Amino acid sequence: MTMPETFPTVVHMLARAASIHPDKEALVCGDDRLTYAQYAGAVATFADELTGLGASGGRVALILPNSTDFAIAAFASLAAGAQTAPLNPLYTAHELGEILQDCRPDVVLVASEAMNKIAALGDRLDLGTVIEIGPQVRSLRDGATEPAPDMPLPSPDALGILQYTGGTTGKPKGVDITHRATATNVSQRQAIVPIGGDDRLLVMTPLYHVYASSMGLFAAAYAAGTLVILPRYTPEIALTTIGRERISFFAGSPTIYHGLLAHPLMDGTDFGNLALCFSGASALPAETLAEWERRTGSVICEGFGQTETGPVIAANPRDGVRKAGSVGVILPETEVQIVDPVDGVTPCPPGANGEIRVRGPQLMTGYRNRPDETAQTIRDGWLYTGDIGFIDEDGYLAISDRKKDMVIVSGFNVFPREIEETLYSCPGVREAAAFGVPHTRKGEAIHVHVVAPGVTVNAIEAFLAERLTRYKIPSCVEIVSELPKTPIGKVDKAALRKAAQAEGHPAGT
Repeated sequence: MTMPETFPTVVHMLARAASIHPDKEALVCGDDRLTYAQYAGAVATFADELTGLGASGGRVALILPNSTDFAIAAFASLAAGAQTAPLNPLYTAHELGEILQDCRPDVVLVASEAMNKIAALGDRLDLGTVIEIGPQVRSLRDGATEPAPDMPLPSPDALGILQYTGGTTGKPKGVDITHRATATNVSQRQAIVPIGGDDRLLVMTPLYHVYASSMGLFAAAYAAGTLVILPRYTPEIALTTIGRERISFFAGSPTIYHGLLAHPLMDGTDFGNLALCFSGASALPAETLAEWERRTGSVICEGFGQTETGPVIAANPRDGVRKAGSVGVILPETEVQIVDPVDGVTPCPPGANGEIRVRGPQLMTGYRNRPDETAQTIRDGWLYTGDIGFIDEDGYLAISDRKKDMVIVSGFNVFPREIEETLYSCPGVREAAAFGVPHTRKGEAIHVHVVAPGVTVNAIEAFLAERLTRYKIPSCVEIVSELPKTPIGKVDKAALRKAAQAEGHPAGT
């Protein structure tokens, strides 16, 4: 598979787009609308300011909501030669404090509504220069003046992004990624799921997360398309924006697709321009994919990756065979192997489940300040994803589950995703989560929480009994009003397991 045009850094992408299409609409967020000339001008102006503050070679923390300010700040800190560390502005002062202590930023950009949290940390942390961003204080778009300074271009092999991940299973880890790795991954993904200059891309997930930056912020700059940013996500706002802004592409999560499909505005939304969607973050049920494509006339390309892999390593092709239930073909210049999950070395037979390991130019260099965890994750040049999956006879990758989510019931390996897929084919089921808890006799037992208004536990148990072998049948089925979610919309299975054990389920029956 041929790689499309590549760039040394994502800043080079933005500079090229501005030079070729200066008057084209580049950014939209609420009433804010910027052309590429204005966008690049604001980036270059603020990059000069950051350089003057000594940020080059250091780190710039972004504690900002979705906005044009976020887009400008992200590119400006990269252009200044700093490492960008985007953080969740909804984190508490305690959560931010732990990350900022590890990050040690030279400059911190903070939304006005989060300034009280930073003020609470000021006495015990050296945060460098703190810049407040907000409508009553300062907007970075005001730097889009003529003539704009030249765009500074960073060194491709310097660290470009410090992305924190893993907060649901322990203290967040900072993932170090070079400028070149990030830019390369945009081109790799473009080879499989191409986005063009006429596309209008909608970002509805948080820009502080690698998924939104990769599939929205950087993808739009590569294609010189128009990026439409939702300040906050609700199904109503998203559906209204898809029609009003003539959206042709967006990247979502299963939670988003479920929410949109269930909303009353769904059938009245104009999907006439929507051609392509992407799904990531977690497994998309086949039933959801089929219903979305039927009701919108667009297609969904499901893909796979994680923060440590840049983030994308596989995707279903936009033009070609899309296999429901798979996450597609391996990206160019990327090698994936399925190996024994215990020894981590022995290759698994074709079609057999094992741990997914990967190598390629888009991978992280390691975890910041965590040499032991880096050594556990990257071994002999391979990055071990911690995911279980297999590659079929056509070279398509399928994900069975997270290695840590695999449940061993009476000696049998059970993959919760298989149970969840079965549940999604049950009439009335909107969301489902299967997970394991300790069991005195079986070792582990399967528990299931289901959002299914009007459906009974007996009906679900009977449905599963007809479709799953005995050891895969859940020991406990609960009907709930909602499932706990992480900030990016993944079902929080760690919270489910913790709650189940707190309720006295671990002994089982």
